[in-house]
Amino acid sequence: MDAFKILSRSTKLSTNSPRKGSASKTPSSGQPNTPQLFGRDVATSAESASRKRKREGQGTASGKVADSVVPDLDIFPLAENFDNVPALGSGVAPQNEVTQPAGSSVTSVLLAPEEGGQELLSEGECKRLLRLHKLKVTLLQDAEITKSMRTQEAGMAKRTRSQLFPQPLVSFNQLESRYSLNSKLGANLRANGYTVPTEVQLGSLPLLLQSQPRRQHLNSPNMVPDDADKKGLHWDVDLLAVAPTGSGKTLAFLIPVVNALAKERSPPLHMLREETGKGGPVAVVVAPTKELANQIVNEARKLALGTSLRISRLRKGQRISAPRAEDNTDGGCEVSSEESNVSFGGNTACAARSNLCKKGAKKQPILKADVLVSTPLLLLSAIESGPNNTSPLSTVRHLILDEADVLLDPLFREQTLKIWYSCTHPLLRVRLWSATMGSSIEEIALTTINDRWNRLPSTAKKSVQQPPVVRLVVGLKDTAVPNVAHALTYAATEQGKLIAVRQMLHPTMPSAGTGPVLRPPFLIFTQTIQRAIALHAELLYDIPAEAGGRARIAVLHAELSDTTRDEIMTRFRLGEIWVLITTDLLARGVDFRGVNGVVNYDVPNSAAAYVHRVGRTARAGREGGVAVTLYTKEDIPYVKNVANVIAASQKSRGACEGELHGIERWLLDSLPTPSKRDKQRLKKRGVEARRPDHYGKNASKTRISTKSGFERRIESNRKGAIRGTKNRTQHDRRSGQDLSSADDTDFVGFDD
Repeated sequence: MDAFKILSRSTKLSTNSPRKGSASKTPSSGQPNTPQLFGRDVATSAESASRKRKREGQGTASGKVADSVVPDLDIFPLAENFDNVPALGSGVAPQNEVTQPAGSSVTSVLLAPEEGGQELLSEGECKRLLRLHKLKVTLLQDAEITKSMRTQEAGMAKRTRSQLFPQPLVSFNQLESRYSLNSKLGANLRANGYTVPTEVQLGSLPLLLQSQPRRQHLNSPNMVPDDADKKGLHWDVDLLAVAPTGSGKTLAFLIPVVNALAKERSPPLHMLREETGKGGPVAVVVAPTKELANQIVNEARKLALGTSLRISRLRKGQRISAPRAEDNTDGGCEVSSEESNVSFGGNTACAARSNLCKKGAKKQPILKADVLVSTPLLLLSAIESGPNNTSPLSTVRHLILDEADVLLDPLFREQTLKIWYSCTHPLLRVRLWSATMGSSIEEIALTTINDRWNRLPSTAKKSVQQPPVVRLVVGLKDTAVPNVAHALTYAATEQGKLIAVRQMLHPTMPSAGTGPVLRPPFLIFTQTIQRAIALHAELLYDIPAEAGGRARIAVLHAELSDTTRDEIMTRFRLGEIWVLITTDLLARGVDFRGVNGVVNYDVPNSAAAYVHRVGRTARAGREGGVAVTLYTKEDIPYVKNVANVIAASQKSRGACEGELHGIERWLLDSLPTPSKRDKQRLKKRGVEARRPDHYGKNASKTRISTKSGFERRIESNRKGAIRGTKNRTQHDRRSGQDLSSADDTDFVGFDD
């Protein structure tokens, strides 16, 4: 007899068990139907799309938009008046352009592929498709306006934002026909299963791929003909892209770089580059962590397979191959021209230089790469260790800042700007990518772009023009991914948080309406390294031995060695580790496609940190991701940041004010709003009660442990008593040995 059935006889239980069918909705259950976050309802429901077409009339653009996300389907009409489509920045509106009223600060420009493209959408169709996927492309053409001008001229110096409508990329199959993608790169994309582009790829790839020269043979690989703009050959842009986590930003910035460098591998350009001695890297990708840098290198090597491109990550102790024709092939030692003219006793400095090269070659091996991926500090150290008169990054034409808001944050800002200014090539193109990018970061980026351009010598700027800066925003700016179920749970104390985590490890059958169920594998984020280690020690034996025991749980933080960190990452990706406790080290950029949930054991330091932590689950359009945030009494002044992000994420998903899940409306109204100073302090130091240097009266209350203070005192007294007994025993033994040695000595009496 089942006691549960007897006790629940009068209750109404659902006929389907919550465990049945729910496993198929977890991110680890398999591949998603489409990696796109928005517009998927229109794409997956052909019936509703056909009804919509009938309502709006046959032949309207809405039907084309509804079917546009289906792969391998070319349904766009050919362009009739392709010659009349203007290029970027031409200032000429197309014939079907809807002009803005007089006095408006926003104009629209239609971007189209070059001559030879097959499919073209009208401007209205582009607008509908971009709005369907919640894409907004803006031309930041007034970056030179300063704050002083605004204050002096008051309302006269208003910013004008021109909105762009690029031809969207519907399928990866269109890359080769429309943008002349490298054949090997296209084959690698098909081999890796890329068919339907995500929103950020749909909007950014047309901007970045059409900005490359289309001629097969140029007089120089670093120069563009003067009539390139007239022929549509040179539409270069500097891009600021803001897209949700897990939306394919890495692939979006790697495809244009690999395509451009693969085309330079053609014999005329490759021979010319070798003759001029341009041996330095052409593209540099800067990432905040080693784990993210390793991931970018792996993805880039998959795309560059068979193209003979050298893609490497800079490691400690390495230096970059400088772009000089006099580089030694065996040692690669670079010495300034002034040193080469110095003679010692009638001999030149070659002998002394060779000795220095032999000594330094063993200590600092040279890294020769076309695409260089590195963290800011390692790259800056490699730059500063080189010769003073030559920058090893002078050949860089593509600078990519992944997680740009962190790289331009005060923590990495000085290092990142030094790297940025070290790229002295006049054709440098900068691309900033992140899921969160505030207005202050945009101002720093625009100021740096203009300042670096002004520092270039006038001779270098004669044949080129400063590229426009374009901003691409996917969805709502600075919000969490919409296909994640959020839960904000009050645990009161640290012991309450431990109990909550243990309930997640050993869940019972939930009743209807209790919220999302968290299944392993999942990540647990803490505020500090010490708290991550302590939590790992507490949960180490919570998983039974039959399921793998302590091998299923691990901790990862910055104090571990690189080998240990790589091993833990590999085991977690393979599914050998079910619960990974970490800090914000893994909060950004790292792709864990099979993670079913994220637990914020400690409240994140900012709203952006919450967005990135939650973004480790439900990646690439997968459904069923769960994000649980535990907060205590000490966190109440700061929880409003997380609550606002959850509410914005629910609204972007289509929920109404009264249909917010995971957070109650009264909670948003009753929580205190943190001041700007509190936000800055929280971002810099976190919650003070959990700092490792916090020794206040309530320090014991924030300790990660299930034992009370009374139990800890008894245990400490017991350990002290045992230790004292051992010390007394050892002391008695030593004293007994001394007495016994004294008794053994024979007394011979006094001498007479």
